[in-house]
Amino acid sequence: MGIRLLPQTLINQIAAGEVVERPASAMKELVENAIDAGATRIDVVMKEGGRVLLSVSDNGSGMNADELELAVQRHATSKIPDEDLFNIATLGFRGEALPSIGSVARMSITSRNKDSENGWCIRVEGGEVDGPEPAAHAQGTRVEVRDLFFATPARLKFLKAPRTELNHGIDMLKRLAMCHPEIAFTLSDGVRTLLNLPSSQGELFAAMLDRLRAIMGREFGDNSVVIDAERDNVRLTGHVSLPTLNRGNNALQFFFVNGRPVKDKQLYGAVRGAYRDFLAHDRHPLLALFIELPPRAVDVNVHPAKAEVRFRDAQGVRGLIVSALRQALNGAGHLASSTVAEDALAAMQAPHMREMDPAAVEMARAITSKGTSGGFSHYNPMPAPSEGLREAAAQFQAPLSGLDAPLQANRRESSDTDYDIAGEQYPLGVARAQLHETYIVAQSGDAIIMVDQHAAHERLVYERIKKDLEATGVKRQGLLIPEVVELDIVDADRLVARATELEELGLVIENFGSGTVVVREIPAMLGAKVDIQGLVKDVADSLAEVDEAMSLRDRLMDVCGSMACHGSIRAGRRLTLDEMNALLREMEVTPHSGQCKHGRPTYVELKLKDIERLFGRSG
Repeated sequence: MGIRLLPQTLINQIAAGEVVERPASAMKELVENAIDAGATRIDVVMKEGGRVLLSVSDNGSGMNADELELAVQRHATSKIPDEDLFNIATLGFRGEALPSIGSVARMSITSRNKDSENGWCIRVEGGEVDGPEPAAHAQGTRVEVRDLFFATPARLKFLKAPRTELNHGIDMLKRLAMCHPEIAFTLSDGVRTLLNLPSSQGELFAAMLDRLRAIMGREFGDNSVVIDAERDNVRLTGHVSLPTLNRGNNALQFFFVNGRPVKDKQLYGAVRGAYRDFLAHDRHPLLALFIELPPRAVDVNVHPAKAEVRFRDAQGVRGLIVSALRQALNGAGHLASSTVAEDALAAMQAPHMREMDPAAVEMARAITSKGTSGGFSHYNPMPAPSEGLREAAAQFQAPLSGLDAPLQANRRESSDTDYDIAGEQYPLGVARAQLHETYIVAQSGDAIIMVDQHAAHERLVYERIKKDLEATGVKRQGLLIPEVVELDIVDADRLVARATELEELGLVIENFGSGTVVVREIPAMLGAKVDIQGLVKDVADSLAEVDEAMSLRDRLMDVCGSMACHGSIRAGRRLTLDEMNALLREMEVTPHSGQCKHGRPTYVELKLKDIERLFGRSG
């Protein structure tokens, strides 16, 4: 067969295979167009997961008849005014979405702009255009896509169950709504409203947090810190969770570049680097980060669905994320997330109260609180005790003689110290007791604090070692016999090119021929039994992936963690009151002391109002 041009309909269907992967991706393109049109409200309907009907309505600027006719042609767009593909300031710009969707579905677009007396409607079915024709419509645009992929039945086989496709649509709309809190969004399945996000007004970070709280949950809103940093015309804003609020996957990590939701391995890697000292490798923080930079500094045209971007200075963006997140976490000090206390309170609740129906619990509390004088005198859960049992009970409950003197002495002793006053001044209160020679119990003005002495002191020692490491540099030890490591030529060249930076970390290497390096010195902290071959190969792999010697830094931090573990107060050691208070005071001034290196809490703070609620004493 000779070379020939493909029919226009087939060209559009091929484009649809790249742009319209599933109903959610079609919805993304339509919602992005609505955002670019200046809409303040966007309503989405997805029936049967979007396969039967996908409708997107907005109150944006709208289109007239001529613009509608152009909108369904390939590569027709109003969003590249200077014909400069490297100066993209909008979300949709390729001009492929509408003709691609129309080539594989039955699509109608009804729109009206502010200068038109009436609206206009155009229809595209399997690539065939009909219209435009007059139609009644308010200002804005409504796009209805019916029978998606009817023109390409093979694509229908790859769609998941309607509920799964609907969930993808909800997730996609949430991502788009995060970076536009000023716009109201709704999503319905045709019967129920599944997502309702009213517009958030007010100051930028307050509006952003309101929208994030509505999408990511109250826990994230209550246990996140603000990110606001700028470097070299790149601004980073958003919110990240405290290390003690984490998950087993990164499903609740969201990144946006110039208002566009993206998924980028380097961005995820930057977050892992920032949280490296606070979380285990299989735990992930919750976050939403917004990167704003000049359009020419980022290429958004590297992926047909615009899901990936390419930064001109990827290392600069990565460094900004790592430094901004670490600075924000340092500013959080010793704080741990409130979910730790909530979990503790749930575990402390009386077992029979957890198992009982809530209504029964409330009735039991009402009965016991009112007693015989509150109208419940008929309630008698136990048979009346005999005379002998009554006397024994009265004798058991009588106050013991001689107790008043020691109690008064204790009160006088306490009043002679500053502990009662200091308890209200210090965030972690003052120590009152040690339980099981493992847990310190402290009292503050409005809470009870329980501290894991080993985990807390391990974090303190770890932070001291890190500080000393930064102050004095990494000490190196020379090898009696230099180690020769054979690598791939590209990996060896990459290592040699970064030899100066590796030397700062204590690893001294030299070129030793094609694809070979020789190691002359290693960090002294790694010890004499370190696997040098494995270490160098891991560093080479890390440089190939993220272009930074993260593996070596991780090794050093792991050694620091081991040293901190062996140098910290062990569980089972009895502490004096002064030692316990000294530990609390140091925790208050040490960054990240609220969690150990693996993200577990070092202390739990129980507010008195929550404890009173456990005993039914609230309101």
